[in-house]
Amino acid sequence: MFELKYNLKDHVSDNQYKWDMRFLNLAKHISLWSKDPSTKCGAVIVDNDNRVISTGYNGFPTGIDDTDERYNNREIKYRYVVHADMNSILFSHTSLEDLTIYTYPLPPCSRCTVHVIQSKLGRIVSAIPGEDILSRWGEDLIEANKLLEEAGRAFCAYNIDDIDLFYMKHLNR
Repeated sequence: MFELKYNLKDHVSDNQYKWDMRFLNLAKHISLWSKDPSTKCGAVIVDNDNRVISTGYNGFPTGIDDTDERYNNREIKYRYVVHADMNSILFSHTSLEDLTIYTYPLPPCSRCTVHVIQSKLGRIVSAIPGEDILSRWGEDLIEANKLLEEAGRAFCAYNIDDIDLFYMKHLNR
């Protein structure tokens, strides 16, 4: 069983909660740019003044044809796809020390987590993965969570329904 160690709304200030929700919703929007037909992920890196430093979504590397045929062949897709969090790190072109990365709808996988740690990002914020994700990626996410904990990185995850509700509440203002 997947046991994710995370903080919820009760562990952050109201102001921080609002910023977390805004940037998780931005990551959600950016995820829609992915051409992957089955998994759309987005990431946003922000500085300590809540300014966007970089964004990313999952997709093939620059210059590689992202055809439907390749995306529909899982063996090829898994070898070629650059994850959203990695793309946001690669496109940042600045020091990321102690900054925050927001990922939607998944926390960073173990492969990306080592890059998150190495780039010195200080805080990782994501949605709590659903049962469908956990059934496929639970063990890897546990490993990633342990790496973040060992490296002393702050990890905060929110219920995906709360993220959507925040967006809808502010959309109808």
